[in-house]
Amino acid sequence: MARLTGRKKANSAFGSRTDVGCVREHNEDSLVVMPPLYAVCDGMGGHAAGEVASEIAVDVIAKNAPKHADASALGQAVEEANLAIIKAAREGVGRAGMGCTATAAILEKDRLVIAQVGDSRAYLLHRGKLQQLTRDHSLVADLIEAGQITEAEARVHPQRSVITRALGSDPRTCPDLFEINVEAGDRLLLCSDGLSTMLEDNQIEKILVNAEDPQRCAAQLVNEAIGLGGYDNVTVIVVDVTGLAEQHRRKMTRRARATAIMLGVLLVGVLAVCAYGFNYLANNSAYLVEENGKVAIYQGVPGELFGFSAHKLVRATDVAVDDLQPGTANRLREEVIKVDSVDAAERLVKEYEAEIADRAKAGADAAADAAAASSAAGEPDAGSDRDPAGASAPGAAR
Repeated sequence: MARLTGRKKANSAFGSRTDVGCVREHNEDSLVVMPPLYAVCDGMGGHAAGEVASEIAVDVIAKNAPKHADASALGQAVEEANLAIIKAAREGVGRAGMGCTATAAILEKDRLVIAQVGDSRAYLLHRGKLQQLTRDHSLVADLIEAGQITEAEARVHPQRSVITRALGSDPRTCPDLFEINVEAGDRLLLCSDGLSTMLEDNQIEKILVNAEDPQRCAAQLVNEAIGLGGYDNVTVIVVDVTGLAEQHRRKMTRRARATAIMLGVLLVGVLAVCAYGFNYLANNSAYLVEENGKVAIYQGVPGELFGFSAHKLVRATDVAVDDLQPGTANRLREEVIKVDSVDAAERLVKEYEAEIADRAKAGADAAADAAAASSAAGEPDAGSDRDPAGASAPGAAR
């Protein structure tokens, strides 16, 4: 059975499965699952030889593949695999004429590069539509391009298994290279021809669209191929493209965290300013108001700020509001008289007291003057010898 290189992590964005199928005795397919590197190699050359060739290929590709999405470097790794298979056959490992296909891909963020030799395929599901990224190096693919047969005829052509390029046959073999921009939500499929010869593209597309989990999707694709006869080994790798989505999510998380911190700092600043303003108003403002007919002095401002009282009673004076000027008395009864400080309020009260005292004194003086005037008008003249009626005093000479 072919060897699986790599291991699937829990909750990862990829899935894979390989199966011997229903006809073959050995699985000559091998695969690499080592994110960001993925590869499928389909061996050929008879009993054991194809298996050896595909295993050599995945080992060499995994060892030499670049760490980042570099198409040229990935192609070089596939070329090294080709030379390694040829060398192994010369040294008696496997058998002469053994070889394999190779479709290798590196998916890094929103960048996909592919190196391909043979008829193992790479597909991309983009916005719900499946497209084949690679071109088969096969006889029937050449015939289709030449217009000699249709795709439907190619599926049943007697020479449909004949490939025109493979690893292990020619030291000058070079892979086709592809560089593609992908986006979050796309899905990459690498597969051996054991899948593509059993399922039509629309069937593959339907499964890729409907199976949400990539591992379950890979298993379903293989099961469908086996259910239709499984005439060849079947190998599938399904990779969900996260692209820059995770990076964007982290960026948004950092931005949201920074925004929350800024808002928190701003809120603290606003509260500090409000507290300072509240304290300033409470300690640097005052007002006069009528309470129980008297003038009362309050420190602060009337009413409430943010649900808190912004004033306190300093004292209730003995100044009666009714004793004040009518205009002042009405203001105190209907609203308040604001001043800058408690000292200013106290000075204003003293002015009221002085005005009241002045008015009281003036009233008292006026009353005294009136009484004196009234008294002076009611006494007789001490030097007159006539009575009030003007009659002569008794005994007066005529």
